[in-house]
Amino acid sequence: MRIAKDQVDKKLELPGAVIRQRTDFGDVTGYGKISGEYFTLAAGVDTTPLFQGLHGNACNCPHWGFVLEGQITTTDASGNKETVTANDLFYWPPGHNVKVDADAEIVMFSPQHEHTRVINHMIDKVNGYA
Repeated sequence: MRIAKDQVDKKLELPGAVIRQRTDFGDVTGYGKISGEYFTLAAGVDTTPLFQGLHGNACNCPHWGFVLEGQITTTDASGNKETVTANDLFYWPPGHNVKVDADAEIVMFSPQHEHTRVINHMIDKVNGYA
């Protein structure tokens, strides 16, 4: 399956962040369907407030991805930090928050059910429902 960036559905657009998600992008045994995602994030974006109310106040979905440009630092529940930069492949296990250090574009693949739940939570937070 091939899809152009501009054809990936916009799920959330905020100042400094565009979150795109294509559901039913594939199937991963043990996880079920996955989604292909393209995030455009401005420096300073911090997911901490958006993840408040999720288990551990963190994203509980694993992600596999590639950094096209920029720099992002994740922090796990133990406080461990890891930074990814342009041209890095990455795996983020469940239980993380994200801070964008430099304007970034990333491509990710995530278990669809789990990440859609997280994205919907963020949408509710932005709209004042969560």
